[in-house]
Amino acid sequence: MEIDEENPISTSVTEPAAVTDDQPAVSAINPIAIQPIQPIIPPIAPPPVVPPIAPIPTIPPSIPHALAPLPVRPPVLRPPLPQNGDARGTDSDSDQDDSGPNRTTAGSPAEYEISEHSRQVRERQEKAMQELLMKRRAAALAVPTNDMAVRARLRRLGEPITLFGEREMERRDRLRMLMAKLDAEGQLERLMKAHEDEEAAASATKEEAEEVIQYPFYTEGSKALLHARIDIAKSSIVRAALRLQHARRRRDDPDEDLDAEIDWALKQAGGLVLDCSEIGDDRPLSGCSFSHDGQMLATCSLSGVAKVWSVPQVKKVSNLKGHTERATDVTFSPMDNYIATASADRTARLWDAEGSLLMTFEGHLDRLARIAFHPSGKYLGTTSFDKTWRLWDIGTGEELLLQEGHSRSVYGIAFHHDGSLAASCGLDALARVWDLRSGRSILALEGHVKPVLGISFSPNGYHLATGGEDNTCRIWDLRKRKSLYIIPAHSNLISQVKFEPQEGYFLATASYDMTAKIWSSRDFKPVKTLGGHEAKVTSLDVVGDGQYVATVSHDRTIKLWSSRNNEKEKAMEIDS
Repeated sequence: MEIDEENPISTSVTEPAAVTDDQPAVSAINPIAIQPIQPIIPPIAPPPVVPPIAPIPTIPPSIPHALAPLPVRPPVLRPPLPQNGDARGTDSDSDQDDSGPNRTTAGSPAEYEISEHSRQVRERQEKAMQELLMKRRAAALAVPTNDMAVRARLRRLGEPITLFGEREMERRDRLRMLMAKLDAEGQLERLMKAHEDEEAAASATKEEAEEVIQYPFYTEGSKALLHARIDIAKSSIVRAALRLQHARRRRDDPDEDLDAEIDWALKQAGGLVLDCSEIGDDRPLSGCSFSHDGQMLATCSLSGVAKVWSVPQVKKVSNLKGHTERATDVTFSPMDNYIATASADRTARLWDAEGSLLMTFEGHLDRLARIAFHPSGKYLGTTSFDKTWRLWDIGTGEELLLQEGHSRSVYGIAFHHDGSLAASCGLDALARVWDLRSGRSILALEGHVKPVLGISFSPNGYHLATGGEDNTCRIWDLRKRKSLYIIPAHSNLISQVKFEPQEGYFLATASYDMTAKIWSSRDFKPVKTLGGHEAKVTSLDVVGDGQYVATVSHDRTIKLWSSRNNEKEKAMEIDS
């Protein structure tokens, strides 16, 4: 009985030699044979005696390697294995099938089925390969770099010229991919050929139109402006020659003592005292100007009325009524007793000393600010809040020049004493110098940090003074094209600046701090403070020889300042 019980064990142990290839090796071994693999602590007793009939073979060391995990194979659908006693028959059948001529080798395509994950991976790879080929094809295409050309080509291809949030490079890449797609489908050449024919026809029509109409790159002026430029050039050459001749004579003449003259002029300016104060109007005064001979003074006010006064008595001579809005500035002609006024009614008017209206200059689109006569007396310059300044012919009333260049309103204007240059300043904190002979802007003077309201040329020909809302007065050298002096002149904005018109020995400034000040032109140090107004000083002017300075203010008064030497001379004349 013991021998019969051990026979199945020996048979099951030797059975693994018949395991087929399509069954796992673990399933071919009876679970009873696996028991010796478990770790067993060897007993201290002597080894048992093995019966000679069925010796139990020792497990070779290679059997644990057969139990190692095998490579994972794709699952194969098979019928369920028979249980218990049918296992032998199944093994024998599989042995017969495997040994037959129709046996398939392991790893053949017929044995595996592609899983869903593998199919997705393969599709992604194919799609990436197609995209790579598409990009290579697109890189070889010529795509315009101009965004307008890209939009035009997209429109020709029937695509939207832009998408929401699309930038220029993204739009160009979209056109490139679209062209590559059409190229792959074989439609690009046909479409491009048709569109190129259309472009050729359109460009031919455009070239024909351009040949007929040719626009210049500049704004062509009128014949009157050309004649005015020629006249200004001729007269400025004569004036410049006289100025240079006078400067050379004073430099080379040993009898000329320039420093002594400057000292005398500054001493006279330092002796300025209030000579007369007169109510100028019912409303605040906005401008004043001396006549070329110093015998008359013109003022204007916010009531729109300008008045002419005698000097030095400051007696009213005439009224200049005609403006419908407040008057902003007034000036005398340097040659005749003509008076020009500017107003917020967008017009400038020309008057004679008796108060007769001679001419009205209309054309500005906004209220006017300051005005100035050209040194020749033939032309009038006006500035306006329409960001332009204009040049008018006072003989015909024609607008000769409409000059742009400031980014904000233009406020002040002045002409060079030679007549060749004009300077403008405005609320853009910029001063510009213009060549009237060519129309070019030759200098842009940057330095003020707030609007520039006053500007004036020095008679020496190369100094320019500007004053503005930053409470400073700057002196510019036109030869060096830079600022020489920055004068912290007042405690409030500077409304007007004027050089002494004969030699330029001193500079006068008016301010909203209710004072006017005199500065030396040699080193621009303060010489005299003219205090007496009870409100903002809006404008001032200096007579030709520097004997008188007139100031007007929002306190509605005209104040005439004269030097003490002049008073002494008058007293001496009376005594004699």
